[in-house]
Amino acid sequence: MEQFNFNNELSGKIALVTGGTKGAGKAIAERLLQADATVIISARNAPEEENSNLHFIAADLSTVEGTQKVISEIISTYGQLDILINNLGSSTTPAGGFNALSDEDWESTLKANLLAPVRLDRGFLPQMIERKSGVIIHIASIQGKLPLYDSTLPYAASKAALRNYSKSLSNEVTPKGVRVLAVSPGWINTTASKDWLGEIARNANSTIEEAQQGVMDALGGIPFGRPAEPEEVAEFVGFLVSPRASYLTGTEYVIDGGTVPTI
Repeated sequence: MEQFNFNNELSGKIALVTGGTKGAGKAIAERLLQADATVIISARNAPEEENSNLHFIAADLSTVEGTQKVISEIISTYGQLDILINNLGSSTTPAGGFNALSDEDWESTLKANLLAPVRLDRGFLPQMIERKSGVIIHIASIQGKLPLYDSTLPYAASKAALRNYSKSLSNEVTPKGVRVLAVSPGWINTTASKDWLGEIARNANSTIEEAQQGVMDALGGIPFGRPAEPEEVAEFVGFLVSPRASYLTGTEYVIDGGTVPTI
């Protein structure tokens, strides 16, 4: 059995983490950095806390121009990409169910959550296939199976599509040497999530704890009793892209603390 040094197991690897400036994306980027990968992060805005070890590319990946900018800069600077973490996710549509949603709501959500990964995969896969080496991770969501129709219908639909696309892509490119996997987290305790809880608590004149319990109840319950920490998701992604997971492909992994299905 091959022995691995977890501290430098990604040495020499070039990795891109989209949406890598905050939340789970930031934690994933830092985890890959710890494993000695060269890590590029991409987002529309620069990170609030600068890390000189992370290479930042400013781009709006919901646009064709944004994805092409990232692809071109990475290939011209590094010559290749070994690990692609499609972490970018966006849900900014209004609550109120299907009737509250416009075409623009649907289109903007699909562009960020589905078309951005598709375009990046298409841009980086040729050189991965040529080298018969590479790993692509699609960060989906449990909402791909358990949608909250009142507030995040387009997001849930786009993540369901991403799960299906990820499996289909794996079937095509795994025989060519590229592993493709999907990771579907449940609720993650990000800064944005904390701000959201605060807003819920203020609107309901309740405590943060009561607001958190209300969200867990809406999800059907989380047996673990809390949302995931970004570092917990990052640790698993770090394993999946490592040589230790060399036989894993075409699979969706759920990280949700045992969230109870509501359907």
